[in-house]
Amino acid sequence: MHYRRLGATGLQVSALSFGAWLTFGQQIGRGTARDLVAAAWDHGINVFDNAEGYANGEAERVMGDVIADLRLPRDGFAVSSKVMFGSAKDPLPMQKGLSRKHVRDACDAALKRLRVDYLDLYFCHRPDPDTPIEETVWAMDGLIRQGKVLYWGTSEWSAGQIREAAKIAKHHGLHGPSMEQPQYNLLHRQRVELEYAPLYAELGLGTTIWSPLSSGLLTGKYNAGVPDDTRLGQEGQTWLQGMVLGDSQNRRLERARKFTALAAELGLAPAPLAIAWCLRNPHVSTVILGASRVEQLLQNLEALRLADSVEDAIWSRLEALTA
Repeated sequence: MHYRRLGATGLQVSALSFGAWLTFGQQIGRGTARDLVAAAWDHGINVFDNAEGYANGEAERVMGDVIADLRLPRDGFAVSSKVMFGSAKDPLPMQKGLSRKHVRDACDAALKRLRVDYLDLYFCHRPDPDTPIEETVWAMDGLIRQGKVLYWGTSEWSAGQIREAAKIAKHHGLHGPSMEQPQYNLLHRQRVELEYAPLYAELGLGTTIWSPLSSGLLTGKYNAGVPDDTRLGQEGQTWLQGMVLGDSQNRRLERARKFTALAAELGLAPAPLAIAWCLRNPHVSTVILGASRVEQLLQNLEALRLADSVEDAIWSRLEALTA
């Protein structure tokens, strides 16, 4: 495993991390979850990502139970949560958003579900148009001063919103955002590479990127359609199909097919190749992996080797095909 600083912080995070989105608490059982966390830890992963809204809080309960069962040393790993959407199936107005009340209540609930005394990383899962950014900054600073959170950040905020939060924090002497959690992959590049570009030096922003495989599109398993036993084929995931497959204008599936064809030509598995491409970006602090099987996770860990061994000419071809 390789380790990188989380932006300008002193936290050394594994280049590959492990997340629970769409798997823990719904797609896989506790035994498989335990095996996955154990395999991740055994291979040097030290960041475990979660959110209040994943399986309505059940993902955090499973992860907390598994980590406690494995007796991982608390000073050796970082656990994250995200606040915005609430954990209730149909949240009441005060059970969601980024108000001071919900940020505090959600943090306390996440601590109980994850069975830890503090969250290493705490993200504002999306912008909240109903709450002033200043209120959220003060709420996050309060959690840090109480020892409940170590670092806070954002997820899919605009560069302008992140800059505003940092400006407010600096003006009042508060803890500002340290990291952002954006989607980043070969088919989704603009925000990380262009919009956030000034923020890496300006704010020391770190990134914990999600969906390096574009929810499986870059593995090739959707080249001929959407099988029922895949993530996109699960009941209730119609919204995800639209997000991942896109429309005829952005040609996401066509571009993914070109990528998997090149991987086949090279004799390489497409998944670790796509993850390796993400790792090559120096502004990526850690790439969040998702997996429903240990074998799948182990294959994706091959990305560490590919990031250093694949020639630059191949990366150039790969980017040209998927542009």
